[in-house]
Amino acid sequence: MRFTRGIIALVITAGVCWRFPLFHVVTRKTATAENAATTFNARQFAETFWTKQLPASLDKTVKAAVLLSAIQSDVATAKRNFSRSVGLSEGYFYFVSGTGRVVAVLDDEISLAVTAGSTNAEVSLQTGLIFGNTLRDGTGLLNASDYPNSQDFNDIAAALNHIVETRVLPKLRGQAKVGANISFVGCTEVDDESADLKPLKVVPIQTEAE
Repeated sequence: MRFTRGIIALVITAGVCWRFPLFHVVTRKTATAENAATTFNARQFAETFWTKQLPASLDKTVKAAVLLSAIQSDVATAKRNFSRSVGLSEGYFYFVSGTGRVVAVLDDEISLAVTAGSTNAEVSLQTGLIFGNTLRDGTGLLNASDYPNSQDFNDIAAALNHIVETRVLPKLRGQAKVGANISFVGCTEVDDESADLKPLKVVPIQTEAE
């Protein structure tokens, strides 16, 4: 009897394990493919964002001449009306566009006079290596809460910076001659109002010589 019960128990256990296996054996090729499918691809995401989502938002910028006038009148009011902040950071961002006349070309920046009659550098287009999160956070299109893995969100910033360095800046450097007019769209991060607003430091997203 005990022998029979033992056989029955083994049969039942085998059936349960067959129906609900404790583990699956897969080939290395299959495992690699499954892992690749679930791994976040920041460069691919940035490419889609750059070519599809971002162009549709370029009309949401504040005009540089308007922003500069507002900053000149009252920094706090300009911040309240035109900026955006991320999390608990004291820094803030502007998503800005405009046209300016090139007044200086340096190794890591191109200075523009924007307001009518100005001969001073009011906007500084950044043309050196791009670091930080200005592009990722400045447009207001991407939110950290949508990316539970903070490393994925950081990788997006790096991928966007790479796009600017390899596609936008070479063209801009070729266009930038003293006296030329440059139209631009870009983002500004303000951490130190005494240093970041005069001139307004802009990481360019799009530029065009006029």
